[in-house]
Amino acid sequence: MSDSATTTRTAELLALERQYCSFGDTVHYLEPPKVFARCQGSYLYDDEGTPYLDLQMWYSAASFGYGNQRLQEALKRQLDRLPQLACQYLHAEKVEVAARLARYCEQRFGVKGRVHFNVGGSQAIEDSLKIVRNSTGKNLMFAFMGGYHGRTLGASAITSSYRYRRRYGHFGDRGQFVFYPYCFRCLYGLRRETCNLYCHDQFAKLFESEYYGVWDPQAGASEYGAFYIEAVQGTGGYVIPPPGYFRRLKETCDQRKILIVDDEIQMGFYRTGKFWAVEHLGITPDIIVFGKALTNGLNPLSGLWAREDLITPELFPPGSTHSTFSSNPLGTAVALETLKMLEEEDYAAQVNEKGAYFLAGLRDLQGRYPRVIGQVDGLGLALRIEVCQEDGITPDRELADRIFAEGLKGDLTAGGRRYGLVLDIGGYYKNVFTLAPSLAITRAEIDVALDLLDQLFRRCRGASSAPAR
Repeated sequence: MSDSATTTRTAELLALERQYCSFGDTVHYLEPPKVFARCQGSYLYDDEGTPYLDLQMWYSAASFGYGNQRLQEALKRQLDRLPQLACQYLHAEKVEVAARLARYCEQRFGVKGRVHFNVGGSQAIEDSLKIVRNSTGKNLMFAFMGGYHGRTLGASAITSSYRYRRRYGHFGDRGQFVFYPYCFRCLYGLRRETCNLYCHDQFAKLFESEYYGVWDPQAGASEYGAFYIEAVQGTGGYVIPPPGYFRRLKETCDQRKILIVDDEIQMGFYRTGKFWAVEHLGITPDIIVFGKALTNGLNPLSGLWAREDLITPELFPPGSTHSTFSSNPLGTAVALETLKMLEEEDYAAQVNEKGAYFLAGLRDLQGRYPRVIGQVDGLGLALRIEVCQEDGITPDRELADRIFAEGLKGDLTAGGRRYGLVLDIGGYYKNVFTLAPSLAITRAEIDVALDLLDQLFRRCRGASSAPAR
């Protein structure tokens, strides 16, 4: 297709989109929206064939690379054999995926449990809320400021951003939000080295008196059923907690019979260098919610693992919750192949080695722009760049937005080739680049990513003010 034809076709699509598509399903972070034509490996391609190195991989949904041949072949085989089946019947792939996940959790945590499927992450969060309510009789939840658990009504109630609820009236079961241990921006103005996890102690104090509104000392009871956590905050900006915090939190919750629900939708399946991100924390959750990378984005499939005593067939019988497409055979076939792949290759070693290499490069980048890159951090291949003003601390959303938009112009160069760079912006102040590259990214591609990031910071901050290398 010629350049003029490509330009005409893109203009036609954008005109149709403006007339017929809802803007509510998330596209317009850039105006006009970027149109892509194909994808492969770590790259998206526009109609002109320009490669855009993707450092967000569909919010970790395509963790194993676009067009992963092994996973796509599994989908094709199932498409020819058993593409459709109502979930009132069984098929082998569902049972095998559930068994593998449950056995892994039993081996890792020493706790027997069962696996329950749904379609998207928000729906799996909804199912976890039903399990918590059913087993505890409580409908109120704790959650973290900066946490994100989805956009359905129940999930929005425990997602801290009021922006997600504002249009939809009153949320009577809205979560009680607790400060997350965001050490770079400690809300108490303390330093990690000397704070002794002061933020946890403030949470624990809520249970010292009935007048703090969460605990009845005489009855020894709380009206809160669970605390929803992310081991690494996703949309909140890939904030990584300090060591020891979650062990204390788990002890506090266990003493009050408050369940821990671990949201692994973005961080599960080796994103952080471990199968579950919660494994870094030294705790055993009561429920784990998962999705996204399980099928590499080829089919919507999500689910949860819950402790046996929360999800026995007697306590949570058939029909307790249901979705027409839950445990669909196309999704479970890909999921089964994903789990086999994870068992056959040492993803822990691969991801941690690549993550350390990438993080070292980001620290070098920070050394070149010490005033506008306030912090870089990472766990496995979940990495963050906090963009600041010249004081190194004040959030600079405007600069982050400029860099994001410039990356999508597709006019960067590396090794004599033209590139674009796909970034994602998150964080409490929308000033954090949350990097979630393909787990199959190569060192050469990481070097390209670092080169392109350097160009973007130099271009958007102003070449004259960039420090010498």
